[in-house]
Amino acid sequence: MPRSLRSAVVLLVLVVATWLPLAHAGTGSTLDKVIERGRLVLGTSGNMPSMSFFDANGKVTGFDIDLARLMANVMDVKLEIRVMPFDQLLGALEQGDVDVVISNMTITPRRNLRVAFVGPYLTSGKCIVTKDAALAEGDNGGDLNNEQTRLAVLAGSTSEDFARELLPNASLVQVQDYVEAAKLVSEDQASGMLTDYPICMATLKANQDAGFVSVFSLLTYEPIGIALPANDAQFINFTENMLERLDKTNAFEELSKRWFGQIRLKKD
Repeated sequence: MPRSLRSAVVLLVLVVATWLPLAHAGTGSTLDKVIERGRLVLGTSGNMPSMSFFDANGKVTGFDIDLARLMANVMDVKLEIRVMPFDQLLGALEQGDVDVVISNMTITPRRNLRVAFVGPYLTSGKCIVTKDAALAEGDNGGDLNNEQTRLAVLAGSTSEDFARELLPNASLVQVQDYVEAAKLVSEDQASGMLTDYPICMATLKANQDAGFVSVFSLLTYEPIGIALPANDAQFINFTENMLERLDKTNAFEELSKRWFGQIRLKKD
């Protein structure tokens, strides 16, 4: 762990030391279960560089993983990571298979009907990665909404929802991860990949010789949040307070510098 991130963790633990014991005095909330078993079970997709992805050694890493690890440190428990397809994450949370979902997940009203959200801890938006400079420079849906546009989108994502609702004339190709999407674009089997701002940045960085271009026009507003079990007021309150302390101790800034360089962070 980098020294700056380690310092942020130490500072965070010191800040919350006075209220952490309260988590043990719950009334059957998820927090009680987590602390009793000594593990926080995270659900994540592992296919969204630089948020949640597998590194060269096969280890799940990224901004979201570091955030979950900070969360586990505050609880004084270990972090257990369960990787699954993005469109199965909320179901796993509803069934109790995971305690929390942190996976570059946009807070939407439809998802919020199923689970609770805390955040946003990041704000993002849609952008296109393509080899067609003219397509990349499109700043509104009309530039993309035609039969000649073939877009790769992650199955079950807001990018897919966005394209289906606002780009009905474009052809969509569902993918399970962004490595597959980038390959389709590189091999000219897709006009471009529609995704979130952090993923665009990571894709361009990982494919510097592919001829990819993108203009980060932020076609939509994407509030990224932490998904929690519904009707668990204590866990929701705990997570809200944790995010507030992360923000005030500049831990978000440390994570941002490590994974993105610069990105718009949640600020009051």
